[in-house]
Amino acid sequence: MLTAPERPSEGWSARPERVRPSRPMAIGMAVVVVAVAVGVWATWSTTIDDAFITFRYALNWAHGDGPVWNPGEDPVEGFTNFAWTAWAVPFLAMGAPPEVVAKLTSAVCAVLTGWLLLREPRTTVGRVGAVGAFLLFLPTYLHIVAGLETVAFALVVLRAVIVGMRVLDGRDARVWELPVLLLAGGMLRPEGALAVAPALVCWLWLRRRDRTAWLWTGGAAVVGAGYFLWRWSFFGHLLPNTFYVKFGHLDAGERWISATVWALLPLLVLVVLLAARTATRRPGVLALVTVVLLWAPYAVSGPSMDYVHRFAFHAVPVLCLAAGLALDALRPRVVAAVVGVVAVGWTAVAGVSAPDAPVILNYGTDLQRTHEAIGRGLAESPVPGPQRTLAVTDAGAIPYFSEWNAIDYIGLNDEAIAHGAAPTDVVGAASPTVIVVTGGAGGPPVAAYGLDVGRVTAGYERVASVWLRENYWQYVFVKPEFAGPVGAAVRTEVGRAQAESDGRWDESWDRWFDRVTG
Repeated sequence: MLTAPERPSEGWSARPERVRPSRPMAIGMAVVVVAVAVGVWATWSTTIDDAFITFRYALNWAHGDGPVWNPGEDPVEGFTNFAWTAWAVPFLAMGAPPEVVAKLTSAVCAVLTGWLLLREPRTTVGRVGAVGAFLLFLPTYLHIVAGLETVAFALVVLRAVIVGMRVLDGRDARVWELPVLLLAGGMLRPEGALAVAPALVCWLWLRRRDRTAWLWTGGAAVVGAGYFLWRWSFFGHLLPNTFYVKFGHLDAGERWISATVWALLPLLVLVVLLAARTATRRPGVLALVTVVLLWAPYAVSGPSMDYVHRFAFHAVPVLCLAAGLALDALRPRVVAAVVGVVAVGWTAVAGVSAPDAPVILNYGTDLQRTHEAIGRGLAESPVPGPQRTLAVTDAGAIPYFSEWNAIDYIGLNDEAIAHGAAPTDVVGAASPTVIVVTGGAGGPPVAAYGLDVGRVTAGYERVASVWLRENYWQYVFVKPEFAGPVGAAVRTEVGRAQAESDGRWDESWDRWFDRVTG
C-alpha cells in the first residue's frame, strides 16, 4: 500500500517548502536569466511555420469567427494546443505580433523552469547537473523562440512531477494545484492529462480521505469534460484532425525512439538509477512513469515536424530534475561530479549535433523571405474576396499572412483529406485561385503528398519560383485571369524580403554565426 513516509527517506531528505534566498541560489538564478536572455537573443529570428497555423486560428478567433481555419466554413481542429491558441487571441485583438508574444511567454516559462530545477536538488552537484543539462541543451532556446507551446507545456509537466514528489516525501501540496495542472496540461496538449495523471493519482491516494482534494479534482474533471464536449460538438470529431493524419506510423515512431534515447541517454540512465535505489525509488518511479506515458503517443505516431527533438523536449526538464536528484544521492561526491559532467556534456553535444540544428537556426530568415513574403504578396493582390482561395502544403505563414481561405492538402487542416479523401480530388473540386507546391531545384514534383501536381495545375500559370533553402522551393501557380496582378505582387514582396535578408541560402552554423555577430 502506498502511504506517506513518516520521516524522510535516507538519501532523499525533505526540506522546507519555501527555500530561503541565499547567495549561491541568487547567483544560480542570475545565470539562468542571463543564459535564457543570451540564448533567446542569438536565436530570435527562428519562428517555425507550424506556429503560424496556431496564429491563424487565433487571428480568426480574435476577428470574432471563433477558432476556425477558414471563416464561414465547417470548423476543423487542425491544432492541438487549445490553451496556447487562446492565449494569443487577446494580444492579436490588440494588434500585437503573436510570434513576439509567444517567444516572450516561452522565455518566462524557461526562466521558471530553471528556477524549479535550481531549487529542488539538495547538493551543488545536483543543482548544477539539473540546470546545466537544461541550459546547455541547444533545443531549449530554439523551442523558446519557435512560437509553439513546447516550453510552456514542459513547465506544466515538470511542476506536476515536483508536486507529486513532494507529496510522496510527506510534504504538503496546495489542494488546488494538481487539479489545475491537469487542466492546464490537457488544454495545452491532448497528452498533457496523461502526463500529469501519475502525480495526481499519487496525491489523491495519499489524500483519499480528504474531501477537499476530491472536490477540487471533481471540479477539474467537470471543467475538462465540459471543454471536451464543447470541442467535440464544435469540431464534430472525438479527436483533433491532426490525429487522423499522423497516428499509426510505427516505423517513424521506432526511429523517433532510437534518436531520442541516444540523445538523452545519460539523463535516462540517471532516471533509471533514481528509480532503482530503494531510498529514491518513489521520486524515480514517478519521473520514469511520467516520461513513459508522455512519450508513448509519440512512439506510435511518428511525430511530424519533430525539429531538434521537439516532442522529446516535453520531458527534458523532468529528466533534468531526476538527474539532479540522482546526482544528489551518488557517493563519493567526486563520482557524482564526474557523472554530472558526463551527463551535461553529452546532453550539450547531443543538442548541437542534432542533424537539423543548422536548418532550424536559419529557418526564420528563410521563412520570412519565402512563405511570409508569398503570403504578404497574396494579401496585397487585387483579387476579389470570393476568389481569394489557395491550396498549400506548408500551411502556416502563407495562409496566415495572406488571410485567404486555404486548403491544406497534407490534411492537417482539412477534414476530408484527414479522413481519407484524395488531395487531388479535394483541390480539383475546390479549384482555388492559387496553388503553392513545394519542390526541389529541378522544378515542381510530379506528385506531392498525394496531390497529382500536373493534373490540378493544368491551365494555371506559374508566376513565381521562390527559393527557401538548398533544394527547397515554393512554386506558385495562379489561374490565368489573376496571374498578372498576383504574380507581380508576390514577386515584389519576395524581392523586398530577399533584399532585406542575409543573401545566403546555405544551412550552416557559419551562416547563423555570421548573421548573429554581423
